[in-house]
Amino acid sequence: MSATPNARILAGACYCRAVRYEVADAFDYALNCHCSNCRRTTGSAFKPFAGIAREKLSVVDGADDLIIHGDATAHNAHCRHCGSLLYSVVRDGAFVHVAMGTLCDAPAIRPSAHIFVGSKAPWHAITDDLPQYQEHVTRSAE
Repeated sequence: MSATPNARILAGACYCRAVRYEVADAFDYALNCHCSNCRRTTGSAFKPFAGIAREKLSVVDGADDLIIHGDATAHNAHCRHCGSLLYSVVRDGAFVHVAMGTLCDAPAIRPSAHIFVGSKAPWHAITDDLPQYQEHVTRSAE
């Protein structure tokens, strides 16, 4: 893994611990995504994720136990045994969105907004004060 200088390394794992990863605690952003795809892949009202350059995450155990849904530049990586969504490869393969619930260590970053609230689960109420975006947040909207 190409670690960021002075960045703490965080551990992450799936539910059954067959797949373990390490990632630099140097995330560029963190958001709560309410899109229907994130809700389906997590089985939850939304997916809290943290984004980081792809080379800053490495699977350290159980790489052969990953199931990849998608292609090399855009996919979700799940454990083949327990089904946990560990991360998504995005932005033409340059970044990963780490499912924050799979982190064993607490990251320095916290989600800064809710995205895709236009398609959020109708039974879920957002009760915090974070900004809400109907679709994806962009740099110009931040």
